[in-house]
Amino acid sequence: MKIGILQTGHAPDNMLASMGDYDTIFETLLAGHDFDFVSFPVVDGQFPNGVDEAEGWLITGSKHGAYEDHPWIPPLEDLIREIVQRGRPLIGVCFGHQIIAQALGGKVEKFSGGWAVGGTTYQVGDETLTLNAWHQDQVTELPKGARVLGSNDFCKNAVIAYGDTIWTVQPHPEFGNDFVDGLIRTRGRGVVPDDLLDEATKRLDLPNDNGKIAVQMANFFKKGRKT
Repeated sequence: MKIGILQTGHAPDNMLASMGDYDTIFETLLAGHDFDFVSFPVVDGQFPNGVDEAEGWLITGSKHGAYEDHPWIPPLEDLIREIVQRGRPLIGVCFGHQIIAQALGGKVEKFSGGWAVGGTTYQVGDETLTLNAWHQDQVTELPKGARVLGSNDFCKNAVIAYGDTIWTVQPHPEFGNDFVDGLIRTRGRGVVPDDLLDEATKRLDLPNDNGKIAVQMANFFKKGRKT
């Protein structure tokens, strides 16, 4: 099954060589599930020719806000709506989670409660899962037809589904603790409050549930595959 990765941001320059860019990190997360991948850096204006270039689609995280004025955001929203109309499986992570909600009529904004950074627990169905967060923006108003599958006290719309073909998550199952450590050192200081970064650093040795989410994502893609 071919998965198209719509890359909406890049990893920090000084982390690229050791950890890879966002598309590579997702390929690593989903390795072993018999997927082929093709990447489109839409953040640089490079889009697929159409929905048929992949059987399933994934939208990455980004340092940008879904509500910001960038020339690539309106065509990305158009592509999202086309993917939805065609019934192709679509997964969004962090910015991807937000831009899908916005494209379908929801609202995204800077959360008045501030940032979530590092290992964070969420209630997803009957499970309590720990995933790495890195965001200030949140989906604050749901689109019509959206249903919340996971949340915590800080982020009430942390995992969202739309019908059987769209699944999105606010935290980052693709971020290992080493990646978060790199973000703290390269993008955090001066942007995120120091006390939050210090607390996140203390949690870097704790286990996470990235593997569980990777299996869920892989199964979601395969279940939604059109034959």
